[in-house]
Amino acid sequence: MSLDQPSLLLGLLAVPVLLGAYVWQLRRRRPTAVRYSNVALVRIAAGPSRRWRRHLPIGIVLASLGVLGFASARPQVQTDVPVDSASVILALDVSGSMCSTDVDPNRLSAAQAAVRTFIDGQGDQTKIGLVVFSGFAQLAVAPTTNHDDLLTALDSVTTGRGTTIGAAILTAIDAIAELDPAVRPSDRADAPAPDGSSLSPTGSPSTAPTAPAGTKPATAPEIVILLTDGANTRGVTPEAAAVQAAARGVRVYPIGFGTTQPKQMVCSPNQVGTLDGQGPRGVPGGGFGGGGGQAVRNFLVVDEGALKTVAATTGGEYFAATDANQLNTVLTDLPKHVTVQKQDVDLSVGFTIAAALLLLVGLGLSIRWSTLSG
Repeated sequence: MSLDQPSLLLGLLAVPVLLGAYVWQLRRRRPTAVRYSNVALVRIAAGPSRRWRRHLPIGIVLASLGVLGFASARPQVQTDVPVDSASVILALDVSGSMCSTDVDPNRLSAAQAAVRTFIDGQGDQTKIGLVVFSGFAQLAVAPTTNHDDLLTALDSVTTGRGTTIGAAILTAIDAIAELDPAVRPSDRADAPAPDGSSLSPTGSPSTAPTAPAGTKPATAPEIVILLTDGANTRGVTPEAAAVQAAARGVRVYPIGFGTTQPKQMVCSPNQVGTLDGQGPRGVPGGGFGGGGGQAVRNFLVVDEGALKTVAATTGGEYFAATDANQLNTVLTDLPKHVTVQKQDVDLSVGFTIAAALLLLVGLGLSIRWSTLSG
């Protein structure tokens, strides 16, 4: 147990002071002497001695003041936070390569089914957010316990051109920052594009606060599950984005999906987006590309090296899934691989309630016994 405001324990000095004043007041009273011829008879008439009744209510009230003074110091304990009490950001690749039919019926349909099963398997208190990315990354659903909204958005995704894995990680960081004030938003100025240019809209230097040098950030209870079937084609690199995630204590668990031999890309009508980069339901959409010829085919295979680096940098773990069954297994077993987090739990409210109950008991006993003696 630790104390957030230990200096407030000085208030406990009031308890011995009040106790001393009470004892002094008792001793200050002079007993009145009355002569009786038969002391034994007086004792029988008076009944058993119950002088402790006079002092017990005062003792209980002083105890309540002591507990209240301790509560003012805000006692805290560290407790394990189960995975289902944390928040999860699902970053789903919806690039055109997800239409590859090397996974039946295609990668995107299999991924949607597996993610749906994962969402349905989470507790009602688990907040889940959905980031979709192709040529750019977008927060489709902010972290919520309304899983129906998530499933609706999941069923509405459409494919788009390009794969921006790094941008998806930064977008997931920003979603967590909106939820957890201990996590700073991503800094696009510190995330250079592969050509060395800044991703900051204004090109201005970074003004975001940074942790002191040599300090290790606290691990955030929120995690990012990144599901992709290809390699980064534009924007910030996954490795650079992972550095920002690690600096904020955000762990990323990448899942590389698909085989090393992509087949013909066949999307259902609902999965095909428009060519202007915006799908019909407000989710990134577009064609199937990122270029042409052999260069395109290279981006249809998972960049395991980059994803493993992301996992190692952020403290997560990389998983590979070459078919729908393996993907379901990975998502089902993933909570077992997430390290249980420790969080400080404030106990001051509980101690305050205990102090109030003690005070009520002390006052109640005092009133009851004074009434009986009267």
